[in-house]
Amino acid sequence: MSRPVAFVTGAGSGIGLASARLLALHGYDLALFDLDLKALKSVATIVGGERGLHMGGDVSSEADMGRAAQDIATQFSRLDAVVANAGINGVWAPIDDLTPEEWDTTIRVNLRGTYLTLNKTVPLLKANGAGAIVIVSSINGVRTFTNPGATAYSATKAAQVAMAEQLALELGRHRIRINVVCPGAIETNISASTEIRHPEDAEVPVVWPEGSVPLTGGEPGVADDVAQVIHFLLSEASGHVTGSPISSTADRGCFDEKTSLMGTPDI
Repeated sequence: MSRPVAFVTGAGSGIGLASARLLALHGYDLALFDLDLKALKSVATIVGGERGLHMGGDVSSEADMGRAAQDIATQFSRLDAVVANAGINGVWAPIDDLTPEEWDTTIRVNLRGTYLTLNKTVPLLKANGAGAIVIVSSINGVRTFTNPGATAYSATKAAQVAMAEQLALELGRHRIRINVVCPGAIETNISASTEIRHPEDAEVPVVWPEGSVPLTGGEPGVADDVAQVIHFLLSEASGHVTGSPISSTADRGCFDEKTSLMGTPDI
């Protein structure tokens, strides 16, 4: 029996790396994609697997994503799972200080990148007769809007959730499930892609209720915490789950027991 194949974008570090490592442990062959090819080669050593694909490229490039899908088809002749993880924080600045170019960059990577990931891989999932997709969004797009200047980022994260909910019915007839994870604060290197400018002009002090959700004692989560949820959503254990955003909890004042699974504070 052929091993299942998973495609992971942004696999060079953070949540992408943790997901690749966990999926490899659970018997997946991996097609890994990242802008940083050097980092991706290091990941290949970590996750092992002689049959794996390691592809450098830009998720916002139609040519790069088309080439990745073709390489997957050639190498494996199947695709079972997609983790659309690649993204940036971009520039966080007051709306009247945020330039059109900065806005476009965040939209291009986070939203166009997600679209192209699905546009190029869904045909492979359809050809396989079934599959599962997980988009990595953020609680900044669904429930927490207190990070000053994060308008472009939050807009892309909210749009990713809408995409999954819209596509759940469309893809369901092909036995393809699609879900979203919306983490709070996770210790990754995404801050390296963040420029915060003039936060004092955009932030509004928020007075939280006393106390916090005691799951983590106020500490941020780690990428492996999110990877566990991603693996669950790709597995048969969640075979009747689709179109669902799964959120973490913010540390203070944002607890919602209906959507609390990971227990990490907001970034």
